[in-house]
Amino acid sequence: MHDNESSPGQKKKLKPNRLEYTGKMILAPMVKVGTLPMRLLALEYGADIVYTEEIIDWKLLNSNRVENKLLGTVDYIDKTDNTLVFRTCPQERGHLVLQIGTSDGDRAARVAKMVEQDIDGIDVNMGCPKSFSLKGGMGAALLTKPDKILDILTKLKASVSIPVTCKIRVFSDVAKSVELVKMIETTGVAAVGVHGRTKDQRPNDENNVDAIKQIVAAVNVPIIANGGSSNNRNSPINTYQGIRQFWKESTASSVMIARAAEWNVSVFRDAEKLVDIMTVIHQYLAIAIHYDYPFLIVKYCVQQMLGSMQSETELGKKFLESATMGDLCRVFDIEDAYRERQKELGLNNIPDHVYSARIDQNDRNSKPLVEGLCVEEKFCPFIRAHYGPDNSNDLPKSRLLNYTRQKQIEAPAYKVYQDDKKFRCIVSVQGSYYSSLSWEKNKRYAEQAAAIVANLCLGIHTPEFVKLQEEMKKSEVVQDNIVNNNNEAVKS
Repeated sequence: MHDNESSPGQKKKLKPNRLEYTGKMILAPMVKVGTLPMRLLALEYGADIVYTEEIIDWKLLNSNRVENKLLGTVDYIDKTDNTLVFRTCPQERGHLVLQIGTSDGDRAARVAKMVEQDIDGIDVNMGCPKSFSLKGGMGAALLTKPDKILDILTKLKASVSIPVTCKIRVFSDVAKSVELVKMIETTGVAAVGVHGRTKDQRPNDENNVDAIKQIVAAVNVPIIANGGSSNNRNSPINTYQGIRQFWKESTASSVMIARAAEWNVSVFRDAEKLVDIMTVIHQYLAIAIHYDYPFLIVKYCVQQMLGSMQSETELGKKFLESATMGDLCRVFDIEDAYRERQKELGLNNIPDHVYSARIDQNDRNSKPLVEGLCVEEKFCPFIRAHYGPDNSNDLPKSRLLNYTRQKQIEAPAYKVYQDDKKFRCIVSVQGSYYSSLSWEKNKRYAEQAAAIVANLCLGIHTPEFVKLQEEMKKSEVVQDNIVNNNNEAVKS
């Protein structure tokens, strides 16, 4: 790490160059982990190439590209719920590969053209064994569909000038794996990532290094060896020396690191020992704060780094209780830095869970849950830690129910809507309809979020009532500034 640089995550001014996949140490694509803060920290510690988390093709196609002037980033924002899909910055140019989940060559090509200007390579996930990917015909489901593999990779290659790669898992029959990679090689891809386990194997199962070696010997395309991390985070395998040894044994052109980097990204540093994990966590948080990263992603990444410390230390237990970015930063004694950065971004005095100030007001109601229904909508996510137990009268739904009983009117009626694994709800009270713009992780939270909006609009003095009213007024002012800044950036 360098001490003479100005701001977190802006320490390397990297020039875009055409990616080469020989002699490289690579951060593997990992859910939530492969986001901007960890990618930048991996580069600081010596990674040569960094992969994004897998992003489904439809998700990107349903996004708007926004040049975020405040953060100095390019953001892809979901048109439906205004969530952040993908964020990048100039500091990772020349090293960035976007991994997509797809089952269709035409969609893959559309995505590639859409993002080509912001990335340095594009990779197709052909190895994910999760049921979500398999049911969608993506990930490891592609391994037994050679015609579809050829279609996707051929159309990707024809659509963009940046390198195209894919990542697979091996078959139990090594000869079959060799045959697959030979076929992939005919498409002209720049490299193939090979995980040495089958789609049915898990991290505790042995990684088949010999299978990787046989594939390397049979083809000319660069092979990226993957799967070398140990499932025991304290294993000597999960060190710089351990990863280099796996790389050497595989005879591959490059090596890709997943779990070892997820647990301590300083594994990319050429040193005998890993950096103390608390130091790494503080470095990660500094970048996450600088780039105003969503709390849920930040908490997940820190959880992976803390490991058993979550339950074995007081700090870990306090961390688990955190429900907002402010809470989390307080645990690590960096709340002042977080508040200062929020002030720089014009978001000071806006409570942590109010994310509406960060999204474009013009897009918020573009796709109503129910066409033609007049619904009062506000961005009021339900944060469980801010309320009492499940039977508490302070819960938003309890307050709303008590209100209707006191008024002797019909009880609130809730209708939940699901999109993939997220939920929103509309609650009706005396012919009026209310909904939160926040997509929640389950039906219960969606109902509570809708009840918050109803309480606010009906003037029901819940514990959060005064605070929420103040938040809405402040966020409207901040929102105007952000939208104006982004509009200016787009024009320039």
